[in-house]
Amino acid sequence: MNPKNPIRVAIVGVGNCASSLVQGVEYYKDARDDQNVPGLMHVRFGKYHVSDIEFVMAFDVDAAKVGLDLSEAINASENNTIKICDVPLTNITVLRGPTLDGLGHYYRELIQESSAPTVDVVASLISAKVDVLVCYLPVGSENAARFYAQAAIDAGVAFVNALPVFIASEPEWAKKFQAAGIPIIGDDIKSQIGATITHRALVHLFEKRGVTLDRTYQLNVGGNMDFKNMLERDRLESKKISKTQAVTSNTSVKLPKRDIHVGPSDYVPWLDDRKFAFVRLEGRNFGDVPVSIEYKLEVWDSPNSAGVVIDAVRAAKIGLDRGIGGPLIAASSYFMKSPPEQFPDEVAHDKVEAFIRDNLIVTAEKAPALGIDLGTTNSCLGVFQHGKVDRPPTRNALEGYCFSIKQALDDDKLKDKIDASDRATITAKIEEMQKWMDTNSLSEKEEFEHKRRELEKIFNPIISKVYQGAGGAPTYVEGCFPGAGGQG
Repeated sequence: MNPKNPIRVAIVGVGNCASSLVQGVEYYKDARDDQNVPGLMHVRFGKYHVSDIEFVMAFDVDAAKVGLDLSEAINASENNTIKICDVPLTNITVLRGPTLDGLGHYYRELIQESSAPTVDVVASLISAKVDVLVCYLPVGSENAARFYAQAAIDAGVAFVNALPVFIASEPEWAKKFQAAGIPIIGDDIKSQIGATITHRALVHLFEKRGVTLDRTYQLNVGGNMDFKNMLERDRLESKKISKTQAVTSNTSVKLPKRDIHVGPSDYVPWLDDRKFAFVRLEGRNFGDVPVSIEYKLEVWDSPNSAGVVIDAVRAAKIGLDRGIGGPLIAASSYFMKSPPEQFPDEVAHDKVEAFIRDNLIVTAEKAPALGIDLGTTNSCLGVFQHGKVDRPPTRNALEGYCFSIKQALDDDKLKDKIDASDRATITAKIEEMQKWMDTNSLSEKEEFEHKRRELEKIFNPIISKVYQGAGGAPTYVEGCFPGAGGQG
């Protein structure tokens, strides 16, 4: 039996995504740590098992859901996602939250707004001792999302922003969460195997294989209330920005606006919670010869989202446990379309694993969340683009170098060849560098470069000695160590 480490979770918006998440926690509650479980990235995320997630509060504005037990509300009104399993009574009554701009024109065609009085959200969160608040509001709920973000700050609750309202990636909001000592993961959930992550992978593949990407599109149709809501184009702007930059951030190519189209396209009621994505990429390979890829993706939209949120909730709780304030950069980059900082997905994955191991903690005090001047990262860490705020290369270069050295120390081929005193020297220097970065976020480019050279002077002779002892020349982790391709 797994020891319980409860994570007390509140949900804003009891729609299809909430339904899949609640069902999923019930479905996987007995998953074994020693098994590869289909549908889960982590049975146990750090010390937290899936079964540690406990839903203790939910907010909605739909008259058909407010006042119901959460187990009933997830199947009520216009919810139409696939059933994963039965959910027993939770004894959690859905509360009436404030509407603000949460109900658009097309929502109001089908949903009756609850006449129940709104609750005091902050007081409710505090009284229920909530750890993590998951925001599942409809696309376009700009004011409502920010209201709940502020409520999370006021109540001391970690915040997972699953919708495309820019909060974690907005420097002023990042500072608010940092000042309050409250973690946030955002913005706009990136599904397990969705149009965004597959499109990103192919765009990245084009570049890595020397193929020039000339134009691309991604068209999405679905039959849930999310797609109906997005027929209201005024509510769609942030969603289109989020999906587009999620794709373009994975390549150094800057396509003209006319040559890239990414976004929701239409509402087809009979699809229910299924989503069909149609994606095409056109480019030129060897000899400027045309090449194209076209594919269709079919998914159930909400379970695809829940498979990521189930990890984001646990990452947020770890951030809360560690007293981290502000955006959790690694988790945001891996789980979200529009994080404060974009990494290639494989790099973001490694950073999340390091975060779980407590080897690497990246928070809002770092450059992108504070809006440091324009810049781009080296090829090892990818390119960050969001609005007018870019990440300078120097901080990324030093941080990426530290991260890669840690990986080298744990490499099966190297770890037994580095003697204990050298390992201790390297580890101590990396810890010194991390502490320096944590307290010198706004240092000049030259200072970061000087610190990197300090680290190189210690590490390079040691790694060279290892390879010379083995009878070979030193080799470095691609794109991250001196002399590697793509080093900026």
